[in-house]
Amino acid sequence: MNIFGLAPVVKYGTEEQKKRFLPPLIEGKDTEPNTGLDTLKLQSTATLSPDSSHYLLNGSKTWTSTAQRATKILILVRTTPLSQTSKPSASLSLFYTPLDRAAVSVAEIPKMGRAAVDTNTLHFSDWRVPADDLIGGAGAGFGAIMHGMNAERILLAGEAVGLGFAALRRAAAYARGRVVFGRPVGANQGVQHPLAASWCELEAARLMVNRAAAMYDAGCATGEYANAVKYLAAEAAFRAGI
Repeated sequence: MNIFGLAPVVKYGTEEQKKRFLPPLIEGKDTEPNTGLDTLKLQSTATLSPDSSHYLLNGSKTWTSTAQRATKILILVRTTPLSQTSKPSASLSLFYTPLDRAAVSVAEIPKMGRAAVDTNTLHFSDWRVPADDLIGGAGAGFGAIMHGMNAERILLAGEAVGLGFAALRRAAAYARGRVVFGRPVGANQGVQHPLAASWCELEAARLMVNRAAAMYDAGCATGEYANAVKYLAAEAAFRAGI
């Protein structure tokens, strides 16, 4: 699971849920898949039982990481039909629960890369999930999952900045060391200008990563910054690499 996967449980879980879920994870006793989702348009549903003791989950998920080995899953589903709510995000709920392989079929998706982490499609029918495994209350799933995803976006932006600077250092070293007609190719402005522009873009992205991370740590709303910095850093890193 990604390192921020349980951020919604830390922030929105009850004290009982934190005591039940977090210690086994910290001790390395649990593994969880990172559930793929189409956020506001997802079709997977959860129906509350008449006695309110459990939910029945039905639907599917795709691009779910580490489900081949996971013992628990963080999953976002719809608890109110989309037609019965005026705000799509208000009908989504988040569960953190054991991955019941008797009710959930897991099929690995073949990939060309990223072999270290399995990626899967999940199908589940009448999967019984305890109501106590609901995180943050019914209808609060969208805000909870975004809290974790914003942290992931900031983290990925930081990784992109690091990759970009690594590529830029290699390019600059090559420009200094490659000698043609008695002078380094880096002495030409046609080589210098793209490298300088790339440094400016990467440095701007680095500063925005720091700003977004500081806002997240301070508990501020980071949606705009998390999305913007992920885009800015990825673009800067891509241009540095080419």
